[in-house]
Amino acid sequence: MTDVSYNRNTKFDVSNLNQLSIALHKEDLIMRHFFRVIVILAFISSASSLAIGNCEPSIWGSDDEIGNANLISPQSVLKASRLIKSGKTYSLGLVVDANTPAYPPRGLSLQIVQPGQQFGRKEITGGTYNDDVFQGWFGIGSQIDGLGHVGNDRGIFYNCTPGKDFADIKGLTKFGIEKIPPIVARGIVLDMARYFDVSNMELGQSFTVEDLRAVEVSQGTMIQEGDVVLFHTGWTDAHFQASPAIWGSGSPGIDVHIARYLAKRKVIAVGADTFSVEAVPAAVGGPSFPAHGVLLQENGIYILEAMNTGPLVRDDAFEFLFVLGQAKIRGAVQMIINPVAIR
Repeated sequence: MTDVSYNRNTKFDVSNLNQLSIALHKEDLIMRHFFRVIVILAFISSASSLAIGNCEPSIWGSDDEIGNANLISPQSVLKASRLIKSGKTYSLGLVVDANTPAYPPRGLSLQIVQPGQQFGRKEITGGTYNDDVFQGWFGIGSQIDGLGHVGNDRGIFYNCTPGKDFADIKGLTKFGIEKIPPIVARGIVLDMARYFDVSNMELGQSFTVEDLRAVEVSQGTMIQEGDVVLFHTGWTDAHFQASPAIWGSGSPGIDVHIARYLAKRKVIAVGADTFSVEAVPAAVGGPSFPAHGVLLQENGIYILEAMNTGPLVRDDAFEFLFVLGQAKIRGAVQMIINPVAIR
């Protein structure tokens, strides 16, 4: 700040007064600017605190990064393993390639190369080999959505974590796909297409909690804490190969009410035979993927998209041991997967 002190012997003239006036004016401008900055910073801090303050911390603790996967224990795995009666296995992953429909702008490409073997050169003694180069998105085809995938409209993700704190261009610093432990649990598939007496549900079609409960009872597969719950809509059987453009244009599925019901039942993961799990298009005027937010951001429940549930329901294999160990690419948001169901 400008020193404007003086003593009784100070002699003033017009230039002294003008200089003093200018100095005081500058000081006033500096102080006003300083207080404006303080007010703006306080507003930003208040807004940020309000956004996080409206979020409910995880039941698993403020530092948790794996959500309801905490429900998996040696005891729960042993219990689920007793569901194996015949030893028959089911591959729940779909075959994907460069033509697989995906949420825009996702896609992939694959190149097969023979490094160091051009023009007859030998890279290794006594043989040759192929390698492959993958370029693409991990969120394509059969996939698991990690807890760092979806946040709310204020940029808050699972466990009240602001996206700016962990979403780095080189990879997530929290909630990376590598944090998910092996998911070994009781799995059930709820055949919604059979319930509606159709081969496949329609684009954008959903169902009620009462419908879900009716299927639970009719199949004898009540949802339990720690389950992996899959829904069969018939969408993939009907369109994935025959009409892939239709398959990727939208889907039947759950809505936000079903998502909240499943959250209350404390399931580990929710999946379906569609690319979105929830009904698309969503309700007019609402969020595009509201169930994603309820499951991932609010409750730490994983989402399993594009599951191949057709073989399960054709065998009436409504209850099974679900096994998944995803690739551990540090900091990834999603991952292409091929879970296995064993009955």
